[in-house]
Amino acid sequence: MNVLATFAYLVASVFFILGLKFLGSPKTARRGNLFGAFGMLLAVVVTLTDQRIIDTTYIIAGLIIGSAIGLLIARTVQMTAMPQMVALLNGLGGSASTLVAYAEYVRVPESTLEVLIPIILSVLIGSVTFTGSLIAWAKLQGVMRGAPVLYPYQKHLNGLGVGVVLVLGIMFALDPGQWYLLLIILVLALILGVTTVIPIGGADMPVVISLLNSYSGLAGATTGFVLSNNVLIISGALVGASGLILTNIMCKAMNRSLANVLFAGVGSDGGPSSSETVQQRTVIRYTPEDAATMLDSAQSVIIVPGYGLAVAQAQHVLHELANYLIERGTQVRYAIHPVAGRMPGHMNVLLAEANVPYDLLLEMDQINDDFQNTDVALVIGANDVVNPAARTKKDSPLYGMPILNVDYARSTIVLKRSLNPGFAGEDNELFYEKKTMMVFGDAKTTLTNLVQLVKQ
Repeated sequence: MNVLATFAYLVASVFFILGLKFLGSPKTARRGNLFGAFGMLLAVVVTLTDQRIIDTTYIIAGLIIGSAIGLLIARTVQMTAMPQMVALLNGLGGSASTLVAYAEYVRVPESTLEVLIPIILSVLIGSVTFTGSLIAWAKLQGVMRGAPVLYPYQKHLNGLGVGVVLVLGIMFALDPGQWYLLLIILVLALILGVTTVIPIGGADMPVVISLLNSYSGLAGATTGFVLSNNVLIISGALVGASGLILTNIMCKAMNRSLANVLFAGVGSDGGPSSSETVQQRTVIRYTPEDAATMLDSAQSVIIVPGYGLAVAQAQHVLHELANYLIERGTQVRYAIHPVAGRMPGHMNVLLAEANVPYDLLLEMDQINDDFQNTDVALVIGANDVVNPAARTKKDSPLYGMPILNVDYARSTIVLKRSLNPGFAGEDNELFYEKKTMMVFGDAKTTLTNLVQLVKQ
């Protein structure tokens, strides 16, 4: 049975690696999900069977109940709530690692140093992941304010907390009989998860989610060392490494370091700007009829989706508009910014739900030079990723961030509810340009009107 289990773990690991490879492209992402899910199913069933942890009846019951819960979540969670769900799933992964590692210590209190160190790391990383993910969920869900929560000596206190945990970890490793030390480490780690995420603003949530995903993988890998389970080590290492790589990609897309994201306290709630200069500026309100006239005469259109598109659930109507323009001979493409939305790949997933062809989805580097030759740039719910202040305003939190060159297009149509700034708290210069047409209102309602008007 050990030989069969080892072979099954090898097969599961291959499926994990292939799953990650396929997840690298929108065209093969669904296949990647299936490969990863099958690999995990195989690993779980083999582990429970090989170790004879529970009876087969309970394994089947767990698979049925867990699958039913997963199916319910997949069917009922709206696309706007997908980032929150990912944050919660990261937290559950971290808590599972913590509980398993702590349970192993309770089962074998006098473990060797090779096991005690992974137990400490699992409890620490898993607990930070759990509470940090809950805070990320609360910020994304609107349960707590999305702006950074700052207080005096925040960084110093967090650093002190990490130092105390390290000292307690060394003491516990040297004398595992001091069981209360592991409990103290667990509590401090739970607190650190809260205090390290609350100072991060809503604009940086894509980075936080990918980082917490990496944490959950690292917690799983360390738990694998606790249990001497190879497939858990491999899968955890894959998740941890891929999460760190994705975090680095997100930081580069914003031209900021990870330290700046975690400690700079950048962002706001995305509410009205308090700037006196901004209050004195005005824009001309255009109607859907004006926008339809502009689209009717355009030969090329680039669509820039943002979080507002997800909020309005307008992706299907947008796809209908794009299809009609394409049928009339208009060149239509979608420009996807790496940090658009509230989680990595949010816009790709949103548009895939509406069956938008993958060939029309172009990354920023692929399409940015084409804006200057485009008749109309149609911006729907995007804000910070199209703000020209990122190029010129040195005191802006967006300064240096690569943006989509929407302002280089011959004309720009912006569908937005209000003039409120994005989550970086920086007013958008694009809205006040003479060639920008601001059409206010719910994106889904406006796009529905546009479809009807363009058809007429």
